Amino acid sequence: MENKILIVEDEEIIRLGLQDNFELENYIVETASDGEEAIAKADSFKPDLVILDLMIPKRSGFEVCRVIRKKHPRCFIIMLTAKTEETSKVAGLEMGADDYVTKPFSILELLARVKAFLRRSAELKPQAEAPSNIPDVIQFADIQLDFKKYEALKNGEPIEMSAREFQILKYFWGRRGEVVLREDLLQDIWGYTPENMPSTRTIDNHIVNLRKKLEDDQANPRIILSIRGAGYKFDA
Repeated sequence: MENKILIVEDEEIIRLGLQDNFELENYIVETASDGEEAIAKADSFKPDLVILDLMIPKRSGFEVCRVIRKKHPRCFIIMLTAKTEETSKVAGLEMGADDYVTKPFSILELLARVKAFLRRSAELKPQAEAPSNIPDVIQFADIQLDFKKYEALKNGEPIEMSAREFQILKYFWGRRGEVVLREDLLQDIWGYTPENMPSTRTIDNHIVNLRKKLEDDQANPRIILSIRGAGYKFDA
């Protein structure tokens, strides 16, 4: 089945250029030029992946990202932003985006990232039906995670988490106590290959968000530990 992509971009030249390039790659493409149209299209079109510009009219890209993530948790979201400030990227990831590309960008790089996400999605579908040695529900410290229902609790209170964050934590649980390289996460969770590996800041920003939600003290984490020069270790 062909993958469906929603392109949200208010600049017509960029929007049409992206549409042409992705349709040439045999994707089914819909577009939106503002935040309200983007949310409506996401509901009716049900895309597999959204390419989302942050600076759009009516409703901001951040708000659109948050709404789409909540209503369509398994949809991939790649942000497009002209801003180079790290805070903008972190804020987008906090809203539930999976990755970001900063303008000006290479269309070949964006195509490679989209293919990686959708390839990874296709690989995960058959695995979802197969038995797993990781339980549907796990508990550590004051955290409870339900990987089947995509529900999380801390001290009995719900935590809002994205599908990507659940995938990261499930991966960590399967390798708890081990050092997990950033490159491992990019390949096994994001689906990137060594040939199209993006900046590892994507991983670091996701870890920052997870620590905000899980740790009692972000400055002194006790669950997701940083291993200098390598990656992370999940200590549950």
